[in-house]
Amino acid sequence: MSEIILLSVFNSVPGRFGRWLLVPSAFILSMAMFGASPANAQAIGLGLAQANSCVACHTIEKKRVGPAFKAIADRFAGKPGAQDYLAQSIRSGGGNRWGAVPMPAQPQVTEEEAQALAAWILSLADNESKPSSP
Repeated sequence: MSEIILLSVFNSVPGRFGRWLLVPSAFILSMAMFGASPANAQAIGLGLAQANSCVACHTIEKKRVGPAFKAIADRFAGKPGAQDYLAQSIRSGGGNRWGAVPMPAQPQVTEEEAQALAAWILSLADNESKPSSP
């Protein structure tokens, strides 16, 4: 059976709005460490993008407020350190890379989630952008 179950909990903090969280991060990391199938890895990445509201500014194929995830993947695929760079950019934000609107920092995204998101984004690159295997 190759299904993935994404668990959500409602985290309510008094005096603040609650937030839907993808739980637990350890589940996501274990899927990556123990060989999640490509379909499951795609579901995990998309689930993280939705849970962290990345999709408010980004889509997979077309520019919205920010660049399309595939455009990011095509720019960075195969470059040394790309995953770490993208993960850091997700958490700390940045500007003047894709246009006039800067990406706001996303400190609520854990380092593990940022790494998983970056890996998912890079997996969306066109085949000619990805490094070839020997």
